[in-house]
Amino acid sequence: MPLPLLALAVAAFGIGTSEFVIMGLLPDVARDLSVSIPAAGMLVSAYALGVTIGAPIVAIAIANVPRKQALMRLIGIFIVGNLLCALAPNYSILMAARIVTAFCHGAFFGIGSVVAAGLVAPNRRAQAIALMFTGLTLANVLGVPLGTALGQIAGWRTTFWAVTAIGILAAAALQVCLPAKIEMQKASLVHEFGVLKNPQVLMVLGMSVLASASLFAVFTYITPILEDVTGFSPHEVTFVLLLFGLGLTVGSTLGGKLADWKLMRSLLTFLAMIAVVLAVFSLTMHDQIAAMATIFVWGILAFAIVPPLQMLIVNRASDAPNLASTLNQGAFNLGNAGGAWIGGVAISAGASLTALPWVGVATAFAALALTLVSAQIDRRTRRRVAVSGPTSCA
Repeated sequence: MPLPLLALAVAAFGIGTSEFVIMGLLPDVARDLSVSIPAAGMLVSAYALGVTIGAPIVAIAIANVPRKQALMRLIGIFIVGNLLCALAPNYSILMAARIVTAFCHGAFFGIGSVVAAGLVAPNRRAQAIALMFTGLTLANVLGVPLGTALGQIAGWRTTFWAVTAIGILAAAALQVCLPAKIEMQKASLVHEFGVLKNPQVLMVLGMSVLASASLFAVFTYITPILEDVTGFSPHEVTFVLLLFGLGLTVGSTLGGKLADWKLMRSLLTFLAMIAVVLAVFSLTMHDQIAAMATIFVWGILAFAIVPPLQMLIVNRASDAPNLASTLNQGAFNLGNAGGAWIGGVAISAGASLTALPWVGVATAFAALALTLVSAQIDRRTRRRVAVSGPTSCA
């Protein structure tokens, strides 16, 4: 891995750990700050909404800041946010600190994706993005379990001190490894937002929302599914989730390689396979071995779609890739929150846990349908350009 991509991956690892580790620390946080578990759970939802709302605001604010300087400012916000989390004397301050941290998330991954793609040859751009996102997948495999264990042993604040230290390490790596000058486009506010007039850009954002929702409609409730339906003990569930995290890591690498080969074909294939795997999971969730195999494959596919979607938004929004790429991160997080909400609505309406995979199937099919429409429009556009090109020359 080239050193600049490694530095971006280290930062992604820290940001991913900070986002997800709070889930394993909710009981400790609730007990220490004297709030209910649902109230502590709002720290998760507020972070996701902070990414969705803050990403475009921050991206516009630093639109004309040199890319290396912009990334250094964003990792600085991350360090300050986690430091505030570690020091927070009460629930309100912790909530504010989580939102501050969330504001750097979308913009960092958005701008980082564009920077990563620009550091390599054109035929390896999706792989470069995938390498950066490997840090995010490793956060789920290593950062979250280790951070949770550290918090349970030494107190939840210790975990945020550790994440702050990771942020400082990432800042040093970015400062040393990133080129001093990174090519960028100067853009005005109006120009940046003009990219949203492109229906193809909006379609990619819709794909990201739906694809992410198909994951979180089921994954949000994976622990009760594995315990109450599959029959795993709480200790065993941890290892099953580790298996899912390993699948995410494999999927990120696979998605990057295949996206550089056939971008739209790979994306369509992954979405179709996600729908199939979720349908299969509705059957295999009743058997422990079969459930583990299905969850591993699901993990591979769940993150294999991330590099293609991120690469697609950069291609479609070539005039304003930083804003579009950042908005795509907000779209993923909106899908996270939306998927969890859809799954909750289904349960509240009387659906059993065994029905949730079918909610994911329906959402995956919606993403697949939107991708097919987008691909068809893209083919028609290229065909029209190919036909009109020689005519105009004549």
